Amino acid sequence: MVRPFKKDINFLKNRRIFFTISLILVVAAITVFIIRGPNLGIEFVGGTSINFTNTGAITTEEMRSAFTDAGSDPPIVQTTSSGAGEGDSGFVVRTSETDSVAASALADEVALALELESDSFQVMTIGPSYGLEIAKNSAIAFLIAIGLIIAFVAIRFEYKMGLVAILGLVHVMIIILGIYAATGREINPNVVAALLTIMGYSLYDTVVVFHRIKDNSDATNRHSFMTVANHSINQVLMRSINTTTTSLVPILAMLFFGGETLKDFAFAMAFGVVLGACTSLFISTPIYALWKQREAKHKKLYEKYGDGIGEFTVADNLGESR
Repeated sequence: MVRPFKKDINFLKNRRIFFTISLILVVAAITVFIIRGPNLGIEFVGGTSINFTNTGAITTEEMRSAFTDAGSDPPIVQTTSSGAGEGDSGFVVRTSETDSVAASALADEVALALELESDSFQVMTIGPSYGLEIAKNSAIAFLIAIGLIIAFVAIRFEYKMGLVAILGLVHVMIIILGIYAATGREINPNVVAALLTIMGYSLYDTVVVFHRIKDNSDATNRHSFMTVANHSINQVLMRSINTTTTSLVPILAMLFFGGETLKDFAFAMAFGVVLGACTSLFISTPIYALWKQREAKHKKLYEKYGDGIGEFTVADNLGESR
């Protein structure tokens, strides 16, 4: 017995719109990144981080002025106050000073000018060579992660899926780095950790839809590959929305209520989770479908059945959209 045909939302019919939006975002991100450049943390370029505690009613401007008056380059000043009282107030100040002796002398002079106790601050200085080592290790971590992703997807599915998955990840990373350049937020090891985590989230979404496409493609030879891919998006759409929403709740909690370290991590994650899900469904999937549809088998199916929304029955064994 054949049940009535079921129509899908034809997302892939609008693939050119998705590609155009993607291209605009990528070009804008690259342009901003080139013009403004990344704001790299001292962990990558070297410098000094001074953590002041129990600073009372001292303001950010007073702290910044004290460093400037002491002969420092314009510092980056961040508050660390929890809002519980004056005893919890503090600052993290980052400067370009790479000499530990000079950095300690600078911190002493600022503490004296602001009438702070001599034990109210801690100084951490990172030399440029150590920062270069951290940057190199971060790059190696990304390359290893990308290589493993390609290998996993290629072995589990096929090499085309692996390459398209990497293209989607690169798409997400470029946009996020553009956002960081546009906002001037510092890129530090916490951000690198967030980017690596985003790769995992994005890959999960991509694998879910690719797995559904593979199952559906193997189950029918009465529809073009583009139609099968579009049906697969409809099947996993609600799952992707639910997963993204539940992931965003704790991330936004960290972003708005967490400390500076958590905010650095959560800022990248908030954009990455949403961009990863959208990229998997509306960028990676149509690119993969266009590529597969050039194969001889799927080219014949396209010529016979055409593009766009297909009509699916129980006989197709493609499951219900969900």
